[in-house]
Amino acid sequence: MTDGTIPEPNAAVPHRRRQRYAGKYPRRFEEKYKERNPGLYGDTIAKVVASGKTPAGMHRPIMVAEILDALDPKPGETAADCTLGYGGHAREILARIQPGGRLAGLDADPIELPKTEARLRSLGFGAETFVAHRSNFAGLPKILAAMQPAGVDMILADLGVSSMQLDDPARGFSVKFSGPLDMRMNPQRGQPASALLQKTGADALAALLHENADEPHAQTIARTLAGRTLATTDELAEAIRLALPRTAHEELETSIRRVFQALRIAVNDEFSALDTFLRNLPGCLNPGGRAAILTFHSGEDRRVKKSFAAGLRDGIYAQITDEVIRPSATERHDNPRSTSAKLRWARKAP
Repeated sequence: MTDGTIPEPNAAVPHRRRQRYAGKYPRRFEEKYKERNPGLYGDTIAKVVASGKTPAGMHRPIMVAEILDALDPKPGETAADCTLGYGGHAREILARIQPGGRLAGLDADPIELPKTEARLRSLGFGAETFVAHRSNFAGLPKILAAMQPAGVDMILADLGVSSMQLDDPARGFSVKFSGPLDMRMNPQRGQPASALLQKTGADALAALLHENADEPHAQTIARTLAGRTLATTDELAEAIRLALPRTAHEELETSIRRVFQALRIAVNDEFSALDTFLRNLPGCLNPGGRAAILTFHSGEDRRVKKSFAAGLRDGIYAQITDEVIRPSATERHDNPRSTSAKLRWARKAP
């Protein structure tokens, strides 16, 4: 007898068809299983990268050479990567501070952080060299307080959204994919973007769009969106299009991206966290320590520029970058997501 779950000894095992890959470059995230599995499908990953795209589930670190030049990591030094992401920058820093160096990696995303920790562990960076912390960059002082010594020699903050988050429709970050209107870096905390829109009045929403994204159509868009129940990214994008019916296509699509950016910043309280981080940054650096911050829009860059300039004026920093540093033409061509990046650095007074 059998209970139906164990086949008879001579029973034929049903044939399982091999999973089909939806073309060379599938459009849907769920179908890109080769891109999301670099251990098994390295050739596919290489082809996607060579085409100037970022493989699904991965992130290509931006301005690595420029950041390493600014931070100048040396063996035995300590570091903090305040936005660990996929771990690309951290991997390069860790390699240069060995032997004897240590790096604290911070990230607020509970979905991606364990993956990145495992990835760096597989490269040989043990607990004595690398420690991961689930926190945004505003929590740096608390984390460093537990270290001996408490300060570090270099601090990196890459303020961009990782490709792993942008490309996953379930996270609701991108206008390119249909998904729930969420946008939270940590889906376990706070309110999604859909709830924020529903409870925000027109005037407050217009101010938010102007402050967070410099959106020129802020008033018009806010009157359309405020108080609305919009459950998906598609619904939000369509509502913006209906709010600006006579706007040229390119300008309209730019406004849609700005609205998504503004809501993401608000949902994750990014500017408040950045202000706290910049205020605490000097106290987290050892004398002569270096900081590098990568920004991706004007609201972030203005804050970093003013903070570094004030620190230089007050004698906190001995040197800051004279001009903003941008990706090379080659990098912008090879990795279009780097196009809007701006790098600024500062060195603490000895």
